[in-house]
Amino acid sequence: MGTIIRKRDRPRAGGKGFLTLRPNVAGIDIGSRQMHVCGPADEQGQAQLAVFDTTTVDIQACGKWLRELGVGSVAMESTGVYWIPVLELLESGGFEVLLVDTRPLSRVPGRKTDVTDCEWIQTLHSCGLLQSCYRPSDAISELRSIVRMKATLVSNQSDWQRRMQKCLDQMNVRVHHAVSDVSGTTGLAIIRAIVAGERDPRKLAELRDPRCRNSQEQIAEYLTGHWRQAHLFNLANCLKMYEFLSAEIESYESEIKQRLKELTPPGSQDKKAPPLPNKERMKGIKKRGQEEKRQELFRMVGADLTSIDGVGVETAEAVVSEYGIDLSKFAHETQFIAHLQLAPRQAISGGKPIKKGKRKTTGTRTGRALRMAATGLRNSATALGAYYRRISRSKGANVAVFATARKIGTLIYRLLRWGQAYVDEGQQAYEARFQAARLRSFLATADQLGMQVVPNPEAVSG
Repeated sequence: MGTIIRKRDRPRAGGKGFLTLRPNVAGIDIGSRQMHVCGPADEQGQAQLAVFDTTTVDIQACGKWLRELGVGSVAMESTGVYWIPVLELLESGGFEVLLVDTRPLSRVPGRKTDVTDCEWIQTLHSCGLLQSCYRPSDAISELRSIVRMKATLVSNQSDWQRRMQKCLDQMNVRVHHAVSDVSGTTGLAIIRAIVAGERDPRKLAELRDPRCRNSQEQIAEYLTGHWRQAHLFNLANCLKMYEFLSAEIESYESEIKQRLKELTPPGSQDKKAPPLPNKERMKGIKKRGQEEKRQELFRMVGADLTSIDGVGVETAEAVVSEYGIDLSKFAHETQFIAHLQLAPRQAISGGKPIKKGKRKTTGTRTGRALRMAATGLRNSATALGAYYRRISRSKGANVAVFATARKIGTLIYRLLRWGQAYVDEGQQAYEARFQAARLRSFLATADQLGMQVVPNPEAVSG
């Protein structure tokens, strides 16, 4: 049982001058070992405080104490991962739980302590001044946790792939020059053969996949090394770690597909997504073995997110696992874009724009996935690709990536919220529409200046 303090010798933080809209609320400041809880004020207007450990037993005792005070709603900061068990246990106990971002609460005045923090949270919550963070449903939260861990494993696997390449470089075995992808069919076959004891470059080159561009003679030339034992030992262990992570990733893929099936609405189990208009994209999805997951995502969502140019199966998985299919909590697409941290920051003071500092974070997971999707459109013969290149010419590649990711996020919102299907108008149609808009603007400006525009026949014909 926690330590309960019924009254304090000094007034509560922010206790005067605030209009109370919800008196029966509480505020919790959570740490790794303890949480400080501030309940509603007593009859004398003094704070009712308690300190509980963050064990399951004490969290349940905290819920019992809050029920005795008549509390119906609780607010807490999203501190690390410490809030997760507290929130889940209190929600299961019937409380309304408001999870609040730490940034606005860090700006409250006064000396910052655990006690004053929980008092401020309770005061602001009672005045209706706290806004809850976006949280998906429990089923989507579980899917999100699995997808995030899979992304961590993929990142770790990439690290071990780089270590394998380093070991090969130290022995002057240039597998990454012989083949385009060390983790591809030919690259892994060669590495496994080296670990198994094969040293003859001609025999290693015979493992070449028929689709490989380089000939056996070219590959054999790159695979002549000096085979130092220390590097071979490191290579063998790096390969073990890489293949172990591959098996774990496959396990996560199976679990994700099973979760998608469970989240599929009744009556949609037999639906099938139509093939993509772009045959090359369709071929790439099948080559990577992602067609089954694409179909599962389609059945769960009811729409094909990969129909949007640049959005692959992994990007669609990231969006669905972070937000689910219900975006009604975002009343407008601008709110969704802002939550993705893809909205431009317009810092204005005194009517003038002020210099903006660099962002301290790399953005949300979905925002990063959409920026990666936008990067892949730089050479695409689509309307989005033309949009990327137009922005890039005038403002640079970094702004083009950000702006194109924002546009993709808008298309995803419209598809999930309103069912508005994406149709690619094509590169030529987009550029013609853009040139027509430029011409209208130019003619309007000339008309305002009292001038007449005369087309140049030679330029038009050329």
